[in-house]
Amino acid sequence: MQDPNPLPWGALDRYQAHFIVRKNSGSSFADNVAKTILTTKGHFGSKVVTKVQWNGSGELSLKLNADNELNEMIAKQTVKDATIYVEPTDTAVRIRGKWDNHISFGITKELFEIYDRIAGHIKTV
Repeated sequence: MQDPNPLPWGALDRYQAHFIVRKNSGSSFADNVAKTILTTKGHFGSKVVTKVQWNGSGELSLKLNADNELNEMIAKQTVKDATIYVEPTDTAVRIRGKWDNHISFGITKELFEIYDRIAGHIKTV
């Protein structure tokens, strides 16, 4: 729903939760990059996720693709929540989703369990 009284300037009310996994930099940058690729059916508001795959060039994406239970958990989420990015920083690895406004911003218990499971895979790479 569009705001009937938009603000002409200033910061936008967009938020993004980042889950940080502390990790030694022993592995290469490419080993810790992954993104969900979603197979969906339906259109617009009725679009649902039917299958989840992980795109990445390293060992992490291979482990995430092999975890069928994790991918089934992600497939039960909305398209927006099922879009997950894993990116390394200097001293850690970040897990994040898409941007939200102040009304829809939040993390469900199921989404937290998904991020926690991804963090477990990151620790083992």
